[in-house]
Amino acid sequence: MNREEEAYPMLEVEEAVERFLDHFRPLEAETVSILEALDRVLAEDVVAEMDIPPLANTAMDGYAVRCDDTGGARPDAPRRLRVAADLAAGYTLDEAITPGTAVRIMTGAPVPPGTEAVIPFEEVEVEGDHILVFKRYPHHKNIRAAGEDVRAGEVVLAKGKLLRPQEIGMLAALGRSEVRVHRRPRVAILSTGDEVIDAADSWQPGKIRDANGYSNAAQVLKHGGLPIRLGIARDTVNDLTARIRAGLEQGADLFLTSGGVSVGDFDVVKTVLAAEGEMTFWRVRMKPGKPLAFGLIQGTPLLGLPGNPVSAMVSFEMFARPAILTMLGKTKLSRPIVDAVLVDEIKRKDDRRHYVRVTLETQGGQTLARLTGDQGSGILLSMVKADGLAIIPEDLDHLPAGSVVQVMLLD
Repeated sequence: MNREEEAYPMLEVEEAVERFLDHFRPLEAETVSILEALDRVLAEDVVAEMDIPPLANTAMDGYAVRCDDTGGARPDAPRRLRVAADLAAGYTLDEAITPGTAVRIMTGAPVPPGTEAVIPFEEVEVEGDHILVFKRYPHHKNIRAAGEDVRAGEVVLAKGKLLRPQEIGMLAALGRSEVRVHRRPRVAILSTGDEVIDAADSWQPGKIRDANGYSNAAQVLKHGGLPIRLGIARDTVNDLTARIRAGLEQGADLFLTSGGVSVGDFDVVKTVLAAEGEMTFWRVRMKPGKPLAFGLIQGTPLLGLPGNPVSAMVSFEMFARPAILTMLGKTKLSRPIVDAVLVDEIKRKDDRRHYVRVTLETQGGQTLARLTGDQGSGILLSMVKADGLAIIPEDLDHLPAGSVVQVMLLD
């Protein structure tokens, strides 16, 4: 064990995640339009300023009547009422109806003063400007009361509520076109390596395209963050330092680098992290993702992801994803986990926790997990095919086919 390994011992996954997430809190609030607030977290209580619905209204098309005018009505002795007015949705009738009359009314229209029930069209017989009613109707039949949905003064949506489409609709119903939510975190993304080129560049021998910069940016977007792409840093302390400082100037709440964190002559992320700030840990007992540097630069958390694309994506899932959700004000940070039966045998050679890429299918009432193929940390196709990550505990070195494992769902 070298001096660096002694100073920064390998951490168990839970301890590393806990130490990392301890540096994150919900971000400050901002006011946005209600559509921009979708899938974000309320930073205020939303209180109703009026009843919803504001007036009693009809639940269906029909005739608004006084209940007494239907008293004694029978199929063989109907009551005859004169239709005094028509009332469409969006309009009101201010004058109370007189005994012996009815109002033809459409769904959603406020019921006229004095009316107490609505008779559906199909339950009356029309004779010119009169209708025949064949039974007595009770009070409030087919009428939606004022405040039936929401009462004025009620806290309809509480601070901390995740806004789904139904909450967006409720905000609109309450007359709110804007709302205060926790702002989206700005996540700086920087790939490293002399061998790395952009997706748009022409390939050259010895070069690889920057899959990590794009996959990590997509992960940030998917989970509600705002990616700040800083490009590709060469394997020099000066270039990496300059790009990190540029990210700080753009107000990054979290840095994500990929590459440059293992043990090697050109692994500069740890060097810059130690020189510009402080490093907390750089090894985690997991596979893929063992080399994982974490520290602070001018108070901003920096997570140095491994350079291999699967390692970078899995490490993002375990660390960066819950950090982004925390900054958004969300409290449900874990992916769903299901039990599944392994179709393939799994063997391993070390005592790290393994996150194995699997596809899932249901057969005979069981969920089956099948390896996506080669599990090398450079095989990005193993993530493309994966429905989830099968979690293989540290103390198991062999799982025969038929074993039950926990699988963390990716979608």
